[in-house]
Amino acid sequence: MYYMYILKSEKFGKYYIGCTENIESRLKRHNHGFVRSTKAYKPWMLQYKENFELLSKARQREAQIKSWKSRKAIEKLINTPFVVGLDKVGPSILDRIKSGRD
Repeated sequence: MYYMYILKSEKFGKYYIGCTENIESRLKRHNHGFVRSTKAYKPWMLQYKENFELLSKARQREAQIKSWKSRKAIEKLINTPFVVGLDKVGPSILDRIKSGRD
């Protein structure tokens, strides 16, 4: 199982989006300063995650969310209640989350 995850810096309020096979281990690496891009903004808290069977799918989702370049869209995703089968609903729901429309 692979995960796309979103972390939030407790101190600075910044978000970090990534992929991993082991969230607990990866979060520890972020919080111990072993990840160069997040080292200066620790401590980090897990805000959101999605599960994937394939790493390639997790990376696609990571790229999609990063392409939004919108804090508001990321926060909308984090605060939207989880819907089973969201990936099967189609892009219209994901596009609404991205654009901030309800």
